[in-house]
Amino acid sequence: MNQDVSKMIMIATLVEGIITYFNEFFVLRNAPWQMILSLILGIIIAIAYNLDLPKFIGLKSDIAYVGSVLTGILLSRGSNYLYDLISKLTSI
Repeated sequence: MNQDVSKMIMIATLVEGIITYFNEFFVLRNAPWQMILSLILGIIIAIAYNLDLPKFIGLKSDIAYVGSVLTGILLSRGSNYLYDLISKLTSI
């Protein structure tokens, strides 16, 4: 059961991050270069180093690189954001 809660927390955090970017870029039509650069850099780093947080907690995708892209989105949100997620996952 703890693993299921960890998965739900991670997915909820990913969805929140994606919605934040979507809202900023498409609804508010605001695309600060720092946000775009951090998103691109996070995804490139995750793919380059084969970082896949969903796979780490037991979620497997049939779509290549989707876990790395999602991990890159988390990385792009910054260290505090990622630290909070990891703290929640490890405390369960």
